[in-house]
Amino acid sequence: MTLPYMIQIRPVKDESCHYFFATVAELDGCQSNGDTFAEEYESVREAMEGHLAVKLEFGDVIPEPIGEDEYSEKFNLRIPKSLHRQLVERAAAESVSLNQYCLYKLSR
Repeated sequence: MTLPYMIQIRPVKDESCHYFFATVAELDGCQSNGDTFAEEYESVREAMEGHLAVKLEFGDVIPEPIGEDEYSEKFNLRIPKSLHRQLVERAAAESVSLNQYCLYKLSR
């Protein structure tokens, strides 16, 4: 429980109510929900305890947390030439590099 697992908490608003939904990236199927962010954080921690307890009970492998060193800060992406051209032109119009423009567009 002290390992730095990646907990993802998202607000959900549907036609009936507003709540928070959480998953743990490394623990497949470990999820919960709560009415407030704080309640959801406690709820997902309890879900993690139960999830890990079951894995230990049955001798299943417990995944390690994903560390920051797992990411190289870059990835290759093949795109059509026409899209490449559009991105280059838009980056030039904004007076930024293609890399900066793509980073901006991906982060939105």
